[in-house]
Amino acid sequence: MLLSFRVANHRSIREETELSLVATELNEGTAHETGVRSEGRPVSVLPAVGIFGANASGKSNVLHALRFMRTAVLDSFADWGRRAGVPREPFALAPEAREETSFFEVDLLLGRQRVRYTYGFELSDERVEAEWLHAYPSGRRQVWFDREADRPQDEGGEFRFPGSGLKGHKDLIVSSTRPDALFLTVGATLNHPALSAVHRWFVDNLWLVTPGADVPARTEWTRKKLTDRKAGAGLRERLGALLAAADLGITGVTLDPESGEVQLLHRTADGTSRPLDFWDQESLGTHAWFAFLGPLLHVLDQGGVLLVDELDSSLHPILAAEVIRLFQAHEANPRTAQLIFTTHDATLLGPSVAERPLDRDQVWIALKEATGESRLHPITAARKARRDDNLERRYLHGHYGGVPRLTSGEIARQIARVEEELRATREQEVTGPPEP
Repeated sequence: MLLSFRVANHRSIREETELSLVATELNEGTAHETGVRSEGRPVSVLPAVGIFGANASGKSNVLHALRFMRTAVLDSFADWGRRAGVPREPFALAPEAREETSFFEVDLLLGRQRVRYTYGFELSDERVEAEWLHAYPSGRRQVWFDREADRPQDEGGEFRFPGSGLKGHKDLIVSSTRPDALFLTVGATLNHPALSAVHRWFVDNLWLVTPGADVPARTEWTRKKLTDRKAGAGLRERLGALLAAADLGITGVTLDPESGEVQLLHRTADGTSRPLDFWDQESLGTHAWFAFLGPLLHVLDQGGVLLVDELDSSLHPILAAEVIRLFQAHEANPRTAQLIFTTHDATLLGPSVAERPLDRDQVWIALKEATGESRLHPITAARKARRDDNLERRYLHGHYGGVPRLTSGEIARQIARVEEELRATREQEVTGPPEP
């Protein structure tokens, strides 16, 4: 489970920003218990959080930062050495940001024992400047390793392993770790059991769903899963139920007995069902929902983290709300899979407590400053964010930020002004400048 993610100096995110999935005292029942206690109190996690904000506010960059961290953990050893430098993306609107490190850190609960781990690193253009892994097997912190590129030799050199928390071979991992590779990646490559367990979380998690562009790939992946002999039958049943629940006229999923191709069954006027050609006869909306369900069911099965950019672009608002409720439901999500999504859809905030699928501590707002920097804050940080607030209306009225600063009709007035200026320019080109 993901407890929190922190990032700095990545794309539009300049200053350190945190996205927390730990439930607060304002949660009203959507959180899932972890069985872990912190400072004597039980820790519960949020199965879903939504990031709201205006266009270009930086919502998508939060998800991109999570994906970049995953890519770094998976590829730094094998791929980064093939190019010059580290392929990071620091904040571009301040030249000095290029000289500053980019920072990434996750807080996790892993394994049946729900052990907490904190793993992170800092990158420059040339190398890994810092990296660390802390574990809390008995509730108290153990520093498994601590890496600093500029640490003097008399302080233990670049790598420190204080205590006996990280057992097993370490010298070989240290000697195999290039300045531009992550120690965690190298350790997992060399089959260190403890490091591989943390590395495995990145392998299995942070599937990113984006609007439009990746629909064909997700569709094909889902179709292949449905034809799998072992898991396909159960998956077809579950996916068919979700397709039918979406009121698309679909009654189930089957395989063509001759070709083995996936077919969606549709209701007919006489009460029977018949398949339609998936590519030529199914609607784009059906394709989008079908492509969304494959990753969704996979993440629910694995207890992983699903990232969805622009949830409202992929799904109708009613379907989007039901997806959120699916992750909230304990019986439908027993492994506490998590959903992190971005959206413009204010209806997901709901006009009342009963109608909104999200608790207040599940709502985050992305803001773009005048400097071009993105900032992220929970809606609970707003003053007087009461339980009975109409969050939808207050959000649209700008009480929490994250909405475009526009007055009614401003876009039309701006277009009219430009058109008038262009007309005046054309007239002057025809008549020439006025006489002195």
